[in-house]
Amino acid sequence: MTDKEVIFSDLFELCKNNFQEKDLLKIREAYDLLVEVFGDRKKKSGEFVLNHSISVARIVVEEIGLGVDTVIAAILHNIFYQDHSALEIESKFGKSVTSILEGMAKINSMGTDTVELHSENYRKLMLALAGDVRVILLKIADRLEVMRKLDFNDISFRTKVSIETSFLYAPLAHRLGLYYINSELLDLCLKYQHPEAYEAVSVRLRETDRERANFVAEFVKPIQEKLNARGFTFDMKARTKSINSIWRKMQTQKVEFDEVMDLFAIRVILNSELASEKSDCWQVYSIVTEEYQSNPKRMRDWITIPKSNGYESLHATVLGPQGKWVEIQIRTKRMDEIAEKGLAAHWKYKGGTGTSEMEKWLANVREILENPELNVVDFIDDFKMNVYADEIFVFTPKGDLKKLAAGATLLDFAYEVHSGVGDRCVGGKVNGKNVTLRHKLQNGDQIVVDTANHQRPKMDWLDFVVTTKAKNRIRASLNEEVKRQAEIGKEVLLRKVKNWKIDFNDDSIRKLLKEYKFKLAQDLYYNIAIGKIDTLEIKELLVGKKEETARQLITDMLPKDKVQELDFSGGDDYLVIDNNIKNVIYKLAPCCNPIFGDDIFGFVTINEGIKIHRTACPNAPQMIERFPYRVIKAKWQETKKRSSFQATIRISGTDEVGIVEQISHVLSKDIGVQMRSINIETNNGDFDGTLRVFVNGLEHLDFLMNKLRGINGVFSVSRAD
Repeated sequence: MTDKEVIFSDLFELCKNNFQEKDLLKIREAYDLLVEVFGDRKKKSGEFVLNHSISVARIVVEEIGLGVDTVIAAILHNIFYQDHSALEIESKFGKSVTSILEGMAKINSMGTDTVELHSENYRKLMLALAGDVRVILLKIADRLEVMRKLDFNDISFRTKVSIETSFLYAPLAHRLGLYYINSELLDLCLKYQHPEAYEAVSVRLRETDRERANFVAEFVKPIQEKLNARGFTFDMKARTKSINSIWRKMQTQKVEFDEVMDLFAIRVILNSELASEKSDCWQVYSIVTEEYQSNPKRMRDWITIPKSNGYESLHATVLGPQGKWVEIQIRTKRMDEIAEKGLAAHWKYKGGTGTSEMEKWLANVREILENPELNVVDFIDDFKMNVYADEIFVFTPKGDLKKLAAGATLLDFAYEVHSGVGDRCVGGKVNGKNVTLRHKLQNGDQIVVDTANHQRPKMDWLDFVVTTKAKNRIRASLNEEVKRQAEIGKEVLLRKVKNWKIDFNDDSIRKLLKEYKFKLAQDLYYNIAIGKIDTLEIKELLVGKKEETARQLITDMLPKDKVQELDFSGGDDYLVIDNNIKNVIYKLAPCCNPIFGDDIFGFVTINEGIKIHRTACPNAPQMIERFPYRVIKAKWQETKKRSSFQATIRISGTDEVGIVEQISHVLSKDIGVQMRSINIETNNGDFDGTLRVFVNGLEHLDFLMNKLRGINGVFSVSRAD
């Protein structure tokens, strides 16, 4: 076999372990088309032109773990730029393959002359152009193969490609969880951008290889013994940091090679059940830190909260033998596969805990991707949404890109523009349509923010914003308002305790904080200012419950000029209620509609003066229990003057002919009664009615109700309130 046939044979054997027979036939067909186009054409280096495409396809399968469509696209991506149209490719290999190839073509047509100046915008532009994340993954694989063979190109080409790679493809690989591809790309970039530095670090790594191996053996021995004793099934291995990572540490920390603390990391990979993964990892962490002193500042927990691209691991830095700091990474096999393979492994484990469920899920994904009759677009949208769940990209009116967390709202965007814009935001427009502050943004939205000078941050804003910047600014603004209100509340309380002649000191504050479960005095004062805590309640807590007259209670709660208008002619113990109800400071409560002659009490409200209730009011028990200090004794003023009080009467009986006329006759015959409304409903020969009338007092109401009971066919008359 020729060199090119050997390379394809290796790829084909690899594919046999991953794809079905029908998929293998498509891969073979793609290779045949590749050979038809390029034949035996060779590069300047002497390598067959088509070897590049086969090598890229191998990276796609072996190092990234993508599906058959992406493998075919990898084989064909150079053909697409030759003389084969999209229609020809689609007719042979389907729309999905063509879509990936078209995305690749868009990216390759993008100029990158100023990539080092606008790298983030270029990355976003690539995402927008690609449309399908597989395009980006394929492009990363393509770039990795180019970088591996960059030695065969001239210096100017090496420089341009390595700069482009360091600003575009390496960060994209990292973002998508392809950490080892990212490391290799950065190492190769260093090799061509700073060859002397690359060589120096490489030489030192080779020279210290045996020394590191001995150190690792000494370090892991006690940990292995303890893990075995605890019954853990695990693997341990050491991985040296990438050349680029070591060199960057030397630069940023201004140290020599021998002074770089963590040249390598030791990894503990546990064979754990999904349900016990977290607890197992923390147990191993405990064992490691019992054996070696840990540096708490270097501890990283990506198990409790994984990285946005799915990475999970527990990192600790400990002081090992010879006084050397060592990074140890603790993870399970599942977590390690996600770290090695990035997105592909992450999606594999989305399906469930058992192998059968995973395979079932993968088969379903493959069916969606391969079957042209199903909606591929919906699947790709879901794929993108999950992959980029950590961020979205939106546009300002001028077209500037803004990056926000997924789930971000219009208000998050306003704060991203400027904190002052966020504070005054009242709404806006998304893609030309008016939206509220809570409107959730989508990728590609164009946004205009509306502001108003009177607007101020609200507490409930914290319930729907998602970005750290927005939350911090809202909290800061709210804290300023809380401080201002707390000062007002403090002044109110100090003025009250002075009037009460109560000794108010630190012990008093501690007592109140304990009672209301506050940590700070500011919280107490703030709640007083906004009316959530009543100062009379505080008085009762500080001096104990003490029987006070009605006048004393009201004086503590109402302004002096209002108290002067009240009638205490029966003594200070009772508030006297004029049955004419001319005094605007107190009103009859609509919940029970007291009338002259009812047993009554007064309830001092915060904003509506004094409400007069019947002692039989359904709300009375709750008011007396919760706000006993607001309840005052009251009685009616004895008078011969006639007044009018509203009362509601319920009446029921047999639905006889003329029953309504008889009820109306009783009411109209009583010249002291004023009818407000009458409502009668009949059902199966019976009737129920509600009468609303005005009477002079309780005796008058009782007289009227007795008259109604005398009507033939009426069997129940009662007061409704």
